[in-house]
Amino acid sequence: MPENTAPHPALFIVATPIGNLEDITHRAVRVLREVDLIAAEDTRHTQRLLRHYSIGTRVTSYHEHNEMEKTGRLLEELANGRTIALVTDAGTPCISDPGYRLVRAAREAGFAVVPIPGACAALAALSASGLPTDAFSFHGFFPRKRTQAHDLLIRLRDRPETHVFYESPRRAADTIALMGELLPGAEIAVARELTKIHEEFVHGQASALLARLEDFPDRGEYVILLTPAEPETPALSDAELREAVEMVMTESGVSRRDAIRAVAEHFGIPRNTVYAATTGDSSQ
Repeated sequence: MPENTAPHPALFIVATPIGNLEDITHRAVRVLREVDLIAAEDTRHTQRLLRHYSIGTRVTSYHEHNEMEKTGRLLEELANGRTIALVTDAGTPCISDPGYRLVRAAREAGFAVVPIPGACAALAALSASGLPTDAFSFHGFFPRKRTQAHDLLIRLRDRPETHVFYESPRRAADTIALMGELLPGAEIAVARELTKIHEEFVHGQASALLARLEDFPDRGEYVILLTPAEPETPALSDAELREAVEMVMTESGVSRRDAIRAVAEHFGIPRNTVYAATTGDSSQ
């Protein structure tokens, strides 16, 4: 958005660095300088960034423990014609961080909400993980309760896209062990210290990664990425395939040709395989 067309008042969602202070856009620095107020998850943490870029904008706290109270106050600031920048400790606000309630309330009140894109740990890890990126799901922080974690991983068995989680270093080993137990054969990548001097990625199946994690320091946050193994096609005998075809013909009243097609699609196997099993001829 050109500088002279910025809405006023407006709530700006400003991405900040996840480690390296150089990972902030020129536009983000300009917005942080020009807004009337910065709402920050941790004011002390944000002040270090502001001092680095000589930004003197007024700062107020906005975090998970005061967001209900502060949302109303920030809406009043917007109603009085002021501009606000929302920032989190690191990365893009509202991505597993406080902020979506404020964004929703601002939109419902008719105020402009403007994203200022930039760093995001989940996308940074995904882009450099080497895991498939054509389809992925972000789940935020991995569930702390084992029953919830167990149920989530079971649901992911039939979802072969890449799944992205945030996790603390103290829980990472237990999390990966559970992934290996419930999703054997899954490909896993762990990223730590993203954009920092000791940035590191490790890849492999759970058993191999657990040994590597013993050398990781007990600080910071990890990004864990997981791609479940493709489900194996069930091995069906010729007799079972013949029975399936006959059942489809009887229950649906379709021709043998259509029944063969339906059985092949249902089990994810070549049509010729089903045809050969039911006729003894593989020449179709």
